[in-house]
Amino acid sequence: MKATPYAYLLIRQFEGLRLAAYRCPSGIWTIGYGHTTGVHQGDTITQSQADIYLEQDVKSVETYLNRLQLNISQNQFDALTSFIFNIGPSAFTSSTMLRLIKSNPDNPEIAKQFSRWVHSNGHALPGLQRRREEESKLYFMK
Repeated sequence: MKATPYAYLLIRQFEGLRLAAYRCPSGIWTIGYGHTTGVHQGDTITQSQADIYLEQDVKSVETYLNRLQLNISQNQFDALTSFIFNIGPSAFTSSTMLRLIKSNPDNPEIAKQFSRWVHSNGHALPGLQRRREEESKLYFMK
């Protein structure tokens, strides 16, 4: 599977675009639409580079998700692409959410799992709460 344009829209909306490196709420150097690999203080990029990083980062998430061989719908794939783009594959791999999806991708308990991932440095962030609500809605959209 591949992420649809809606998944990209969701990621762009919630990540926002910054052409100069900044520290995200978790303290990680970030640039573009949430790109973190190799980013250092003082880095700057163009809009075109931000788009390239986004495409590369989404492709990486797609590859990871496809390797899991989950029996999920396109909407579920898109929702998880946005979710994993944000939290990272390592955190997702050891999550209760993944365990529930593997058991039954339509389990309603999965909705509660989205809402557990709204904290950074011990604080619930309103932006993450809104993002998780949108991801959960998309995940369960038929």
